[in-house]
Amino acid sequence: MSKLPDLEAWAIFAKVAETGSFARSAAELGLSQGTVSKAITRLEHRMKTTLFQRTSRHIALTDAGQYAVERAARILQEGEAIEAEVVDQSSALRGKIRIAAPMSFGVPRLSPILPGFMQAHPEVELDLHFSDDQVDLIRDRFDVALRIANLVDSSMVARQLCKVRILLVGSPAYFERYGRPQHPRDLAQHKGLQYSYARYGMNWTFRHREHGDFTQALPMQLQVNNAEALQPALLAGLGLALQPSFLVFQELRDGRLETALEGWEVDAIGLHLVSPSGRSRPARVQAFIDYAVQQFAHAPWAEELD
Repeated sequence: MSKLPDLEAWAIFAKVAETGSFARSAAELGLSQGTVSKAITRLEHRMKTTLFQRTSRHIALTDAGQYAVERAARILQEGEAIEAEVVDQSSALRGKIRIAAPMSFGVPRLSPILPGFMQAHPEVELDLHFSDDQVDLIRDRFDVALRIANLVDSSMVARQLCKVRILLVGSPAYFERYGRPQHPRDLAQHKGLQYSYARYGMNWTFRHREHGDFTQALPMQLQVNNAEALQPALLAGLGLALQPSFLVFQELRDGRLETALEGWEVDAIGLHLVSPSGRSRPARVQAFIDYAVQQFAHAPWAEELD
């Protein structure tokens, strides 16, 4: 065996494992399908093992391939990072940034700030993925993600931008019809509208400076996996919801929604920008992070950090 690893073949292997297709990998890498196939065959011959199980319609990693795929992906990522960083030394930033964000935040709050960044850096390509599911940055090869949560993943590099208040809100028509709760226990007699991914689930916990914590479950008439989808039912007076301030601050200003349970609060959560640890950020990614910090730190719905 040659002392020099076949780095090109390992990078091609990582791309095939990522896409699940020789043809798609060839297209993304700008190679012929024959070149991709030969690289995998060369690698399997070198390793004296099979890395993919192949059928006419499907390929799947073998146990050996599964064992190797994570490190091979790092070879591909590091190669791309080296080239990107060299390119970034030029005065104009260029290249692609893959960004993940929750849909309920990304569409109404992240999208509006993008034109300013695009105008400032016309050679940077933005590839955005909006989903309320939490993506795996390394597996899915994202450069940066916006997360609204109290983070527990120490494998990520995180920068907190601000805090986001969680508010109990309802419409004036709802409170006129059903009354305004004065204590969390009163919520048992009310109708709830629930964001499925909320950390508190159906048991809503409130904190009072004098009376401590109180948790109350309430009947849920509507559950959705996107908090923005609760807005029509809220505005129609069909229930109460715990909503992040960035979704309801304008409606509260306009009087279309009102808060309840004065003196009782739900713990705020942090808005963070996270990126994979263990590798340096390309300049274009750092430029986007700095821009987002500037845009969000003093937003009208944001709570400043202590």
